[in-house]
Amino acid sequence: MDVLTSRTIIHPSDLDRSIAFYGEALNLPVAREFGAGQGRGVVFFAGGGLVEVVGGHGAPDDPDDPDDPDDPGPGSDDPGRSAEPRVALWFQVRDVKATIEDLSSRGVHAVRAPTLEPWGLIEAWIDDPDDLRIHVVEVPADHPLRRDQRDLATGGGRS
Repeated sequence: MDVLTSRTIIHPSDLDRSIAFYGEALNLPVAREFGAGQGRGVVFFAGGGLVEVVGGHGAPDDPDDPDDPDDPGPGSDDPGRSAEPRVALWFQVRDVKATIEDLSSRGVHAVRAPTLEPWGLIEAWIDDPDDLRIHVVEVPADHPLRRDQRDLATGGGRS
């Protein structure tokens, strides 16, 4: 798999507390912010990697949501399990469909097929042998993550 960038995703029990911890206590610089309310997230620079602290996905607001493909449902062996694991990996690739096909040919099967998300990324999910969720992500050419963000705040830009 040809990974372009990666990050660790954390779904905390208290979003505000965790954002303050990573941003203020650890003094990690912000790479980007997105979303609003309890679904918002902050991506922090952490040396050569990124740490994303995001709410919403793992919140146990509706443990028996029939539309949630990861919800174990009523009577599950693990009724406290949330929709997303508390920690996940995020691997950006050039072509998510081709990557999933390649992984499948080597015995790694997607637990969720490539899907265009409302935020504009194409994501598939795989799990490692210990059920650690890995988001395999393609950033389409027209997505804001592909734009050069330098000098945009001053009205400048790169030519």
